[in-house]
Amino acid sequence: MSKNKIYKPKPVSGYTEWLPELRMVEMEWIDNIRTVFESYGFCNIETPSVEELDVLLAKGETDKEIYTLTRLQADEADEKDARLGLHFDLTVPFARYTAQHFNELVFPFKRYQIQRSWRGERPQKGRYREFYQCDIDVINIDHLPLHFDAEIPAIMYKAYQALDIPPIEMRLSNRKILIGYLQGLGVENQTEAARILDKLDKIGGDAVIESLIKDAGLPPDLAQKSLALAAIKTRDDSFVAHVKQLGVENELLTAGLDELSFVVKQLQQQDIPIVVDLSFARGFDYYTGTILEVYLTDTDFGAIGSGGRYDDLAGSYINKKLPGIGVSIGLTRLFGFLMEEGWFKERKRMSPADILVIMPDEERRAEVLETAETLRRRGFKVEMYHTAGKLKKQLAYAEKKGIPHVWFPPFKDGQPHEVKNMTTGEQINSDPNRWELS
Repeated sequence: MSKNKIYKPKPVSGYTEWLPELRMVEMEWIDNIRTVFESYGFCNIETPSVEELDVLLAKGETDKEIYTLTRLQADEADEKDARLGLHFDLTVPFARYTAQHFNELVFPFKRYQIQRSWRGERPQKGRYREFYQCDIDVINIDHLPLHFDAEIPAIMYKAYQALDIPPIEMRLSNRKILIGYLQGLGVENQTEAARILDKLDKIGGDAVIESLIKDAGLPPDLAQKSLALAAIKTRDDSFVAHVKQLGVENELLTAGLDELSFVVKQLQQQDIPIVVDLSFARGFDYYTGTILEVYLTDTDFGAIGSGGRYDDLAGSYINKKLPGIGVSIGLTRLFGFLMEEGWFKERKRMSPADILVIMPDEERRAEVLETAETLRRRGFKVEMYHTAGKLKKQLAYAEKKGIPHVWFPPFKDGQPHEVKNMTTGEQINSDPNRWELS
């Protein structure tokens, strides 16, 4: 008889597949982030993994490598032409969702989404083809109060705090400041100049000056004045005085300074640490006001979260003006980096169970089952050992899976229940109706 052909499994590049102990951490992260989002009254939505290609391309997102869907067994020419694609972020689905359900929603609409997205880009450190994003946005009809420009960064900071990760740095700016300043200087190619100034931390001041002259066509004096703004970094609203000392007058610049000053003061009242960095100008074609990025301190790893204010979310799908502000936490990007850095190497729990109930022998299976059910009814996560066997083997099983407590039901009639703390080794008599985690 011929043997079945065996396919040797191998990882698919750009996709994650964690072992149980790491997946448990990832799920804890998602739960903690969700808890923070909901503590501010944001509601959850979930959109399909696929969208119509016309929806995905409505905003001109031709720079994204979109995965399209076709049926393997399609036999008609029309069926082989892809009509659907996997979403590459959560913003486009959110915009479509808002337009489609506009008359059923309450505004300001405060939503969060925690879902996977897909991009067909070359996998590399921090970049995956399939990844979790945690997005939170608030949008309103015609006008969105500036209050939300402070609330969203505060939520983002607290979400990172809930993950027990290395220290982070949250950088804030306002696009009106940089663009208004460049306008006030008389710079014509503002987008290119902003793009270059955005590289200040990466390439340094001398390289920025050189690029402003060569690539943006600025005379040396304007290049130097442009750099003077980008070099401003503060941890409070003193940036306003620093900018005014540069002597540039512009209405858009003044509006940006006022807005950012309000946001910074609001965050200071909540003890949210920030860095005002006037060099960065993310989202040239999208963000219009407050912008922010989050980094791990003391690393050269890129941003682990970002976002900002925009003028119109769903303009491609509905004839309504819907300004808003939103941020996205790159969960898989951050998780993958910390895993590679050994951040989770001490993580040994492979089971969510609080307790493993020992199986003394088959004759006592009903009693073991009742003990497990009693503990579950009281809110504990309980695994019942699957078969009677040597006690040493059952204890080893609990230790390997990182289950912190082992429950011993009576091995004989008249004996008490006992519970063992696997960390301390302490073993005491107990009652499944009264025992509490310590």
